[in-house]
Amino acid sequence: MTAPPHEGRPAGTGRALPDTQQGMRRRNLARVMHAVSAQGPLSRAAVASHIGLTRAAVSTLVDDLIRWGLLEELGPERPGRVGRPGSALAVSGRGPAGIGAEIGVDHLAVCAVDLRGTVRARGVRYGANRGRRPGPVIEELTDLVREVVADAEREDLRPAGLAVAVPGLVARDGRTVVRAPNLDWHDTDLGALLPEAGPLTVDNEANFGALAELWLGDGVASRDFLHVSAEIGIGAAVVVNGGLLRGSRGFAGELGHVPVRPDGPACPCGGRGCLEQYAGEEAVLRAAGLEPGEDLVGLLAERAAEGDERVREALRDAGTALGVALTGAVNLLDPETVVLGGALAGLSPWLLPSLESELADRTAGPACPVAVSRLGSEGPLLGAAHSLVRAVLDDPAAVAERS
Repeated sequence: MTAPPHEGRPAGTGRALPDTQQGMRRRNLARVMHAVSAQGPLSRAAVASHIGLTRAAVSTLVDDLIRWGLLEELGPERPGRVGRPGSALAVSGRGPAGIGAEIGVDHLAVCAVDLRGTVRARGVRYGANRGRRPGPVIEELTDLVREVVADAEREDLRPAGLAVAVPGLVARDGRTVVRAPNLDWHDTDLGALLPEAGPLTVDNEANFGALAELWLGDGVASRDFLHVSAEIGIGAAVVVNGGLLRGSRGFAGELGHVPVRPDGPACPCGGRGCLEQYAGEEAVLRAAGLEPGEDLVGLLAERAAEGDERVREALRDAGTALGVALTGAVNLLDPETVVLGGALAGLSPWLLPSLESELADRTAGPACPVAVSRLGSEGPLLGAAHSLVRAVLDDPAAVAERS
């Protein structure tokens, strides 16, 4: 029941390979990469056993993957195995790297992740982006991308593509920001502004956060969950059977603009009483009587831990508003789990009691479990970079074609 992926979306988020002889070979190359990535280091014989191909067939595939710089041989397997030891294979720590970027309301961030999933380079710049024209913001992001790419290249890595997380609605072309209320951007084509660093993909930050939870979350979430994250705004993404539920236009998940009080304050989206006006970072700061700073979540968590009752009340009210909005989503979608990410993860000790109480009182069936992401605010950036890593694992032959 998942909608088709964006036309420009990496294979790691759902692209199908053709059902031809060439497509079969490409799928087998991907199966080898995934086996070594998940279970390695492995010998050729172990890979063959894992994926159900002959050792001769696997050896041919492995030779290509080594030649393309995607796998490397580590030497003989560790002793203790039955039979003649084979040469252990591992995913290469050099070669292609996913370049992930994030445009936030108050920061820009970029990181490079190698095929082993290790962050090898990163950069962050803080500053208010709300109300700035897209051009200067993208120029600053472009400079940061170039810095991180240069750092990665010094580590013998090269970009496999650039994936950008944004706080807004993204068109199905995977590059146009249709509307980002908290940035005040409309119909902005990032493809025309960003440098060439391989294939470009732009997606909503909540979607990338959910994918990071799916791939990196250490089992906190299943393959069917609702991921909710917050910074200045609040976003959500629905994962069904391991894939994103995008909706007919790709705009699914705008939980922050679900009205919880229809007669409430005006929202930048044009509505009134939206969830963001009660549970977004700035809304909670206002309710707590605090001034904005660089680390909003840290400030709120520190004051709440110290027993500041006004801060705790603001967080309880935010949890209640979240519970009201989430009840509708839970009743409609019946996810196995709700996962709190972003700022919500860091504030969960004070949000969860009122949130879970609302869910228990309002949900038609049994209360939906609520889990807390260990990725926190890193989720969207890591999800963006790992989407490109997954794209390489899913279709390694495409790397050779671009070389």
